[in-house]
Amino acid sequence: MNRATQLRIPRRVVTGISNGRSVFISDGPAPNAHVYGSVPGHLTSVLYATSAKPSLPQSHAEQAPPQILITPEPGQTKLMIVVFPPDSVFATVDPAAAIEEQAMHIPGLIQAFEPDAPGMHTTDTIDYDIVLDGEVWLELDDGAETLLKQGDVVVQCGTRHAWRNKGDKPATMCFVLIGAERKS
Repeated sequence: MNRATQLRIPRRVVTGISNGRSVFISDGPAPNAHVYGSVPGHLTSVLYATSAKPSLPQSHAEQAPPQILITPEPGQTKLMIVVFPPDSVFATVDPAAAIEEQAMHIPGLIQAFEPDAPGMHTTDTIDYDIVLDGEVWLELDDGAETLLKQGDVVVQCGTRHAWRNKGDKPATMCFVLIGAERKS
């Protein structure tokens, strides 16, 4: 079985309004999903994005095209699904190849990662993070950690953090990123 068939691309259903009636605008695999060749078992998928002041009905144009900037401006949102392979997989990859591939598929977000502290990153966002499957550890900048299991929710308030999959199975998470303004 190849990597593409091992990972399930999220199905995305988008509704809208046409001629005053509710309709399905799209229903199928998320067009902005990427299975990483450089990191076996890793998937990122940006499912939807909104402007700072969204209006209804939404445009029928693709709201999360491939290579969309991941980090939202204040008030904007991004919805993502990420599959994290075990940390043992990340330890075996070519870091340069992984960074190059991630720069193409998660622009803006990969730049938030710290080269001297693998996995650590900070974004100007408030994130609603939900563990959909598996287990993952949330590590903060002082080394404090907490184990998260399926159904657990984290409200990430612009802190420096890293996600660690210390197990031997993939962990799947849903992230809602809401752009925020950082006060000094």
